[in-house]
Amino acid sequence: VATTSILADGIKNLVGENAEVVALMPAGVDPHLYKASVRDLDLLTNADLVVYHGLYLEGKMTEIFEKLTLTQSIIDVSQGVPQDQLIRSGPEAHSVDPHIWFDINLWSKALKHASEELAKWKPEWRSIIELNSATYFKKLETLEQETRTKVNELKSKNQVLVTAHDAFAYFGKAYGLEVYSLQGLSTLSEPGLRDLTELIQIIQEHQVKAIFAEQTISPKALKAVANGAAEKKQNVQLAGPLYTDSLDAPDTPAGTYLGMFATNLNIIY
Repeated sequence: VATTSILADGIKNLVGENAEVVALMPAGVDPHLYKASVRDLDLLTNADLVVYHGLYLEGKMTEIFEKLTLTQSIIDVSQGVPQDQLIRSGPEAHSVDPHIWFDINLWSKALKHASEELAKWKPEWRSIIELNSATYFKKLETLEQETRTKVNELKSKNQVLVTAHDAFAYFGKAYGLEVYSLQGLSTLSEPGLRDLTELIQIIQEHQVKAIFAEQTISPKALKAVANGAAEKKQNVQLAGPLYTDSLDAPDTPAGTYLGMFATNLNIIY
């Protein structure tokens, strides 16, 4: 069992046909707000292996994972990411930005850690996991190059990225794009009037053409931003939605990590 659809897709690519990989949270669900049900607890305790993101992404489930480590085989993929490469908004443990999958290089490190832990857990799978990992990491490298090319073109036109919540900081840092958002790291925080006003000023300053809704968050507040900008004679398109904390449904273009990342990239571009 992996907690999110994004993580489940990564683990599937590593284990191949060796295991059934189940995502705890269905597509389109916000992991920041997710509370485990009784059914989920059964699924976690009956799983042969539990894989989770860590970095407080699954905010309301942190204690559950701490208890599970006593009885279950469990992998925290964030252990593969060097501490100095994490983005923090404050000194507290939960002020780390968990959205590492928007930097393809960091996500590769997290999955490399997962692949090593999987091979320790099932040594007889080691050769197949290493083969699958090599194939998948090549695909990630190709996507990384395409991302750099497209983002460099946007930067050459002085574009900035404006989104609903602060999920794209790693994307901005990795590819050198300025990112602004209405909400903080967690969708638990409600944007206030000051947040709206500041974002409208940024839109005016940078002559922003489009702002992006996200598929797990109501676009109501962003609509207010677009309307506020229009009142100041700055027409801005409400675009998207971008996929941030979840993949789209299976068998859709954004139903895999590679597809979700490429879909976001093309929508932004």
